[in-house]
Amino acid sequence: MTKTLLLVEDNPQDEALTLRALRKINLANQIDVVRDGQQALDYLFREKEFANREGPDFPTAVLLDIGLPRINGLDVLARLRADPRTRLLPVIILTSSDEERDRFASYDNGANSFVRKPLDFGEFAEVVARLGIYWLATNEPPNL
Repeated sequence: MTKTLLLVEDNPQDEALTLRALRKINLANQIDVVRDGQQALDYLFREKEFANREGPDFPTAVLLDIGLPRINGLDVLARLRADPRTRLLPVIILTSSDEERDRFASYDNGANSFVRKPLDFGEFAEVVARLGIYWLATNEPPNL
């Protein structure tokens, strides 16, 4: 089975670093990227520009930033948890926020994990690699 990861990230530098770190460990056969909350929902529910998206119905896991344009990450998470098709989809919040309210709101809305992006390039790559290993190789997600 092809393991797909959806990265929801609006910062081009963080996107490039995340993709480089994940590709370096060769775990994800496919990494799809969307750059705002509305695109994330459209991708996951195969709407608008993603209506004819190829591949599995849902990714193996979602790496979701909080501070996104159009619809923020916490609202995306709440919508995913409210829909029976995606309520069990593993969602990892990957954010630069160190606000306690964001961490609480993430877990309160059903996040599987909350990870703060390290500022150091090397640490950031290491954190993303560990996330990839755990969520794509070690964890056994539900069949959605």
